[in-house]
Amino acid sequence: MNSSNHKSRIQRLGIFCGSAEGTNPAFGAAAAALGALLSESGIGLVYGGARVGIMGIVADAVMSSGGEVIGVLPRGLEKREIAHEGLTELHVVDSMHERKALMSDLSDAFVALPGGVGTLEEFFEAWTWGLLGIHQKPCGILNVDGFYDRLLELMDHIVEQGFLKTRYREMVVVEEDPGRMLSALNAYLPPQHKWDGDPGKDLQGGT
Repeated sequence: MNSSNHKSRIQRLGIFCGSAEGTNPAFGAAAAALGALLSESGIGLVYGGARVGIMGIVADAVMSSGGEVIGVLPRGLEKREIAHEGLTELHVVDSMHERKALMSDLSDAFVALPGGVGTLEEFFEAWTWGLLGIHQKPCGILNVDGFYDRLLELMDHIVEQGFLKTRYREMVVVEEDPGRMLSALNAYLPPQHKWDGDPGKDLQGGT
């Protein structure tokens, strides 16, 4: 794939993903493919700093091609998640709050790969910050082999029930292929926020 197709304002991509590999080999394969594409495209990786699970796979794929990998790992998880050695940079911070804040500062966009509760929590916070206008960075879900189908159905249900406007649901870029994901992130335009004096009112219901 021609890396020139992916040159953009995105210099570093923040990835949220599992510290386990999961039961489907497609998860690891997609992580490896995305990591190789990042390196080929000259885009650095910002991730949770572990060498295990999907986290380790995507980091190894970037590193094996000579790409930049920045890890951010809370001190309390150094042993549990097993810090990756040989990264371009490894930031050990004091809390999950610091981890997420630093990853946000270092990243130009965010993507969730398959993962567990921590992956969801990190992704939803990044999306919420964009929704509130705290940042204008694109947020994507790489829906590998339908892993996130039910989550996407829930997100649509939240819109149908009047708790989220359609334009904010549409902020989330959803793709199954790593190459299409990068292209979609590059083409992303943030929604117009129409606060109308009441941010809560704007975020809920309708379009």
